[in-house]
Amino acid sequence: MWNLIGWAVLGLVAGAIAKLIYPGTQGGGIIATSVLGVVGAFVGGFLYTFITTGKFALAAAGGGSLFSFICAVLGSMVVIFVWGLVTQNA
Repeated sequence: MWNLIGWAVLGLVAGAIAKLIYPGTQGGGIIATSVLGVVGAFVGGFLYTFITTGKFALAAAGGGSLFSFICAVLGSMVVIFVWGLVTQNA
């Protein structure tokens, strides 16, 4: 449970940073950025765990390390990219 909360809080910050890093303009305000950031943090955590262990689970380091933060930002960038493709803003 705390792991999920950690990734969600991390995602709020990671979404804002990913939107600043990602090139181009994306639609959506603070709410959309927050939601995409949280989703992206979970995506980053799941992908990291899948790549390193072969299991589809959320990484245990949710919000507790610099590497978790990097995974969350990269996951958020992927989600922003996909969101741009879906909404034709990419």
